[in-house]
Parts: sequence; C-alpha cells; structure tokens
Amino acid sequence: METKFAYGDVYAEDCPTRRVLDRIGDKWTTLIIGLLEEGPQRFSALQRSIQGISHKMLTQTLRSLERDGLISRKIYPEVPPHVEYALTPLGKTLCDPITAILRWSEEHIGEVSAAQQRYDAKKEMVNAE
Repeated sequence: METKFAYGDVYAEDCPTRRVLDRIGDKWTTLIIGLLEEGPQRFSALQRSIQGISHKMLTQTLRSLERDGLISRKIYPEVPPHVEYALTPLGKTLCDPITAILRWSEEHIGEVSAAQQRYDAKKEMVNAE
C-alpha cells in the first residue's frame, strides 16, 4: 500500500519534513553545525568543544547528519586513522538559521530564566495552598 506524503505541510502527521525538523531541532545537531561552520573538525575536537556530549551521542548524531547529507566524513589513511567531519553544501544552508537561534538563545537567556522563576514561584504558591 502506497503512502501519500503531504510534502511542505509540517503540520500534517505524515509529512516527512517532520524528521528533518527533529534532526535540526536537536541540541547536539545545533551545536555540531555551529562548530563545523568554522571548518572541518576531527571527532575529538568536536567532543572537547561540546561539553556534556557523550562519545556515543556524538557518534550517533554525526552518523545521522551524514545520512541526512548535512555533513561529510573524510578518512585519511594514517595510523591511527584521521577522520574529519565537514559541512556539505546542504549543511552550510543551515548555518544562518542556526546562528540566529544560538544568538537569540544567548541574548534572551536572562528573560527566559526570569520567566521560569516566575512560573515556578506561582506553581509553588498554588501547591502550598
């Protein structure tokens, strides 16, 4: 049975663009794309730069990004093998939107934190009653 996709309608349940949104909305993807915008990087450099990411999660995210055509993986025939990751032309199209989101996050973290504190304080008052 053939499934019909509603391309271009991310609000439709069966729209495949939702998978793309899941990928680019992931915090690790955002951080990796942001770092690779500066140029190709080795796995170890990415892991050092992204505090809190596990080896397993970095590996999984890099594989997914490569599968999606957003990054390329180049292996240099050395001992030990030297592997570099770089943005593809498609991946580079994400740099401006991701940079905008990163900047927005940095610029508005104070407002978001204040809103969270107000919300939590109200919730505590309601729970105390």
